[in-house]
Amino acid sequence: MAKSLKPEAFFQAPGVILDVRSPAEYTQGHIPGAVSFPLFNNEERALVGTCYKQKGKDEAVELGLAIAGPKLADFVAYAKILAPDRQVRIHCWRGGMRSASVGWLLETAGFNVALLMGGYKGFRRWALSLFLVPQKIIVLGGMTGSGKTEILHALRDMGEQVLDLEALANHRGSSFGALGQLPQPTNEQFWNKIAMEWGKFDSTQPLWVEAESRSIGLCRIPQEIFEQMEKAIVIEISRSRQERVAFLVEIYGDANIDDLIAATERIRKRLGGLRAQKAIDFGREGNLVAASDLILHYYDKTYTYDLEKRGGYIYKVNVSGLSNLDAAVLVQQKSQEIQ
Repeated sequence: MAKSLKPEAFFQAPGVILDVRSPAEYTQGHIPGAVSFPLFNNEERALVGTCYKQKGKDEAVELGLAIAGPKLADFVAYAKILAPDRQVRIHCWRGGMRSASVGWLLETAGFNVALLMGGYKGFRRWALSLFLVPQKIIVLGGMTGSGKTEILHALRDMGEQVLDLEALANHRGSSFGALGQLPQPTNEQFWNKIAMEWGKFDSTQPLWVEAESRSIGLCRIPQEIFEQMEKAIVIEISRSRQERVAFLVEIYGDANIDDLIAATERIRKRLGGLRAQKAIDFGREGNLVAASDLILHYYDKTYTYDLEKRGGYIYKVNVSGLSNLDAAVLVQQKSQEIQ
């Protein structure tokens, strides 16, 4: 008989995770790494749900069996492709009939099956509870173009704990932040991805996080984590303006000019009409150095304003002229001095 496991044990168990909810449910939010393995498609799920409301459980179960019955052999064949070792972990919305039914089927076909207690709903409760766990956060600050993300990656390569929120959000956190990125996840999925990272961190060791606004594109940072970030130590890096402009040109130089102009238009009011138009004209001329220099004027003011609202002490480190690795070594040394 399939064993039902709490989230901690479920994630320690072997096997691919099969999410047997509908494709729409999966798209809205799912356990990172889980494979969509729907018992019903979106239309079928709606039919069964309507039947349950109008005629009751027995009729809905019969309808579900009639829909799923012809597909059982295909389910087993697909599961064999996904799990050649015959080890699977299964969940539905609440750990009810959908996961139990697929679990029974695959067990009958010779699979070793583990079910998630409480289903995806239980996972969400567990995931959100992780945000209450305090971490020894160090915020890496610095003006736009100073290479904070790249330094975070170097710190990770050096063995430091790093939470790269922008990578999880598929966004660099500015009006230009979506350029060259995959579509952003739903906010629900963003939190799921954070939770899976957060649960792995050692709370006795420093955790490096880049300075962010409450939202990264369309994704909002969980309030519990953002509050910890606001109270954390800040190490602010600085580079020469020339380096920062060059960095922006390197990052966005291959972007479509129409996308760059659209991103500039989004901050026209805050950048100032004349400055925005000049930046757009420079962009059309292919002079991204001049365009980036003008746009930094807005982002520098915004960064300074946000920094002034923070409480606590800010430790400054000049990394001008340094590689990402050398800059990471310098900020790591600073963190060790102040802890």
